[in-house]
Amino acid sequence: MHAMLLFVTVALLRLPAAATAADAPPVVADRGRYLSEFSRLAQVQWPQNRTLTVVCHGHSVPAGYFKTPDVRTFDSYPHLLHRALKERFPFAVINVIVTAIGGEASPAGAARFERDVLALRPDIVTIDYALNDRGPGLPPARAAWVSMIEQAQGNGIEVILLTPTPDTSARLTDASDALNQHAAQVRALAAEYRVALVDSLVAFTDAVTSGREMSTLMSQGNHPSRLGHELVAQRLIEWFPAAAK
Repeated sequence: MHAMLLFVTVALLRLPAAATAADAPPVVADRGRYLSEFSRLAQVQWPQNRTLTVVCHGHSVPAGYFKTPDVRTFDSYPHLLHRALKERFPFAVINVIVTAIGGEASPAGAARFERDVLALRPDIVTIDYALNDRGPGLPPARAAWVSMIEQAQGNGIEVILLTPTPDTSARLTDASDALNQHAAQVRALAAEYRVALVDSLVAFTDAVTSGREMSTLMSQGNHPSRLGHELVAQRLIEWFPAAAK
């Protein structure tokens, strides 16, 4: 009887540890070091400095679409990131270039990656396609993301992957929902290639958990509002250390 009680007690004690391990975030790039060279270069003053380039690649969200067909470039996260970078690095010449196309999924983005992204010789590229990748599905999307990541890394470009921003038609609490599956795939790729990860989907769910209404974070069912874009930009700027480490 005592042995059985001991067994049950030990088993119960192990359950939280197992759950914690399953819920642990993926091991991706070191946030304090991954973009430290960019941060170092961004602090070099004229005339020793050089232009630094960030390319934001993806679909309608980084392209700036709000309530389609309204495009609000200056309320979208690439522009908000640009402003945040300039506040953090006042001496730097930084270009943030958007190569995103509304309605596009990652296979098409990968097909034009060399022409539209690598040709710009960026220091950093952000990739944000998971919202639309529910169309082609997980395997084609994975192949496209792998192609873009490997092309970027082969050219010495640092990579930031973004999980999708929400779609109000998705079942965000259901792990089997396609949006969550694509978010999980992006997280796995960030861990596999040890690149930066901005978990936009978690940023939104955290905001809702803390009391914000999802309706205030969205401009339409599948596009964030200015407040939603600010959530993404805040997670992005966290990857840029103020001082090189």
